[in-house]
Amino acid sequence: MSRNLDQIVAAIGDRKPSLELGPVDICFLIALHVRAEAANLTAFTEQQLEDVFAQASAAVPPEDGSVRRRATPAIQRLRGQRLLARVDGQGVVRTGEFALSRLAIAIVEFYLEEDVLTRASLGVLTASLRTALADVLAAAVAAEQPAHWREGVVGPLQVTITELIAGIARRQRGLDLQQEDFQAEIRRLLEADWFGALDRCQGLLESTSATLHELNEVLLRDSTALLSLLHDIEEQAVMHGEAEAESAAHRLMDQIDRSVAWGSARQRAWSEYFQYVHRYLRDVVRLDPTRALTQRLRDQLAGTGARFALAHAGAPSLRILRTVAPARDKPPVVRPRVSRDQEPATEAGEDPQALLDAKVRAALGGGARALSSVTTAVTGELPEGERFVEAGRIAHTVAQLARVTAAIERPWVAVSAELEVEDWRVAALEGKS
Repeated sequence: MSRNLDQIVAAIGDRKPSLELGPVDICFLIALHVRAEAANLTAFTEQQLEDVFAQASAAVPPEDGSVRRRATPAIQRLRGQRLLARVDGQGVVRTGEFALSRLAIAIVEFYLEEDVLTRASLGVLTASLRTALADVLAAAVAAEQPAHWREGVVGPLQVTITELIAGIARRQRGLDLQQEDFQAEIRRLLEADWFGALDRCQGLLESTSATLHELNEVLLRDSTALLSLLHDIEEQAVMHGEAEAESAAHRLMDQIDRSVAWGSARQRAWSEYFQYVHRYLRDVVRLDPTRALTQRLRDQLAGTGARFALAHAGAPSLRILRTVAPARDKPPVVRPRVSRDQEPATEAGEDPQALLDAKVRAALGGGARALSSVTTAVTGELPEGERFVEAGRIAHTVAQLARVTAAIERPWVAVSAELEVEDWRVAALEGKS
């Protein structure tokens, strides 16, 4: 690839190509193109060239008044740059006929046509590509002879499919120019109307972002089907040993990959520009709607604004002569070395339920014949926060140890200032444990 590129560049460099076009030359080429389309002309005589040049010179006045004297060197200069080609084939026998070359047509179309990629145009082009590739795949499956491959596969791939993909690439370049124009328009809007251009700038940013997002979705969606058809065509070419068809299919797959990469790269680049402009609108324009701060900053950078200075007084520190005692080294902090391993000791645990049973038995043995009396006797030493929990355990223990009776309507008896229990009668102490 590097050698091929070097050879191509060297071959073109040997021709020493150059283009020198002024405003009159460009207007002359555009006038020829428009005249040819209006009158259905395929070529121009020398007299027609001079007439069209005079018309173009009227839009851009020449330096002197002689139109005919300026027309001859202009036509010769365009012929020397391969922008006008002689097509009559008569040599110098008679006055010739001239037509615009492909280079001239490309220059004219750049200035006249605004081929910008849109969702509608991209959809039409990708649909045409799918249809054309499907026909080429059918021809590749049915081809039996090399002539069939050249006519039904290689020819459409090199001409029809290539032109359709080139149409997408041309419109992508048109969209690149449109984005550059949008950026220049945003800059002009901010320069002309600082704070009033916010809505217009945001509208341009959002519309372009939406367009790029839609185009990227279409490219990602349709490129899968297009690449699949090209892969099938390439496989058929490999099976039949058609190297030319295989090379054409592979080259078209590379072009489609470049189109998809263009969509991702442009959307990413515009997203960065979108964030930059929004940050600028938010942090600069909205915070300085009258451009006062911006103008002051410009004046300071230009050296014409107000001057500022920081004045301070530096007093030396007081020097006190005194005897400085050297710091004593403190001994390191240590602790006695003792054995940290201790043998486990066995300790008798206390059963809380057994302790509660003993307290309830003591209360019942002391003559308590009501649940409220037992609760008062057992919880008298407990804190207020623990009496509520202990009251339920006491009621359960009394029911297990003694025979209790209750009326249909059991009274509520206050045990303490914050606790009341539903009272039972305790008839006698049973022998349960």
